[in-house]
Amino acid sequence: MLTEEEIKEIFLKANAFLEGHFLLSSGLHSPYYLQCAKVLQYPEYAEVLCKEIAEKVKELEVDIDFVIAPAIGGIIVSYETARHTGVRGIFAERKDGVNLVLRRGFEIKPGEKALVVEDVVTTGKSTKETIEVVKSFGGKVVAVGSLVDRSGGKVDFGVPFVTLWRLEVPAYEPSSCPICKEGKIPLEKPGSRKIK
Repeated sequence: MLTEEEIKEIFLKANAFLEGHFLLSSGLHSPYYLQCAKVLQYPEYAEVLCKEIAEKVKELEVDIDFVIAPAIGGIIVSYETARHTGVRGIFAERKDGVNLVLRRGFEIKPGEKALVVEDVVTTGKSTKETIEVVKSFGGKVVAVGSLVDRSGGKVDFGVPFVTLWRLEVPAYEPSSCPICKEGKIPLEKPGSRKIK
């Protein structure tokens, strides 16, 4: 098993741990951003990291029929984790940029057990939406996994949650963001999800 320090090293090598002023998918502002796509562009990193998630989930001794993630950030994580767990990997995507839905002929049969995976969890919003997609088809979520937990362990999904790198990164409501108040660093939106 890799240590959190070794996980951090992978992110630093891939220039995926950014400093500045960022608008997160949650709508919050932060001085740090983890751009997992920069790590996952390297197949050797994607393989190593997702194998770690698969190993941690195997330790939970839960049965899994499929792995599912929210698009776009979780697609590679879902595929690679599914490959290492020997099940199929699918993803939910936003319809009209708003609600997560299954498309592309993906199906979830009633009673099937899911592992929901993500690249980065901050508030858990996308992960919780993905859990609801699984439930809407009569599936059951047995665990959640992520490469990074930015919440510092504060997010609760109601099922076991495994992560490779848990850290607490400051995140601020826009109205109380000290970086905005300072006015020196422009706000960037590096993620894929549109913010209302």
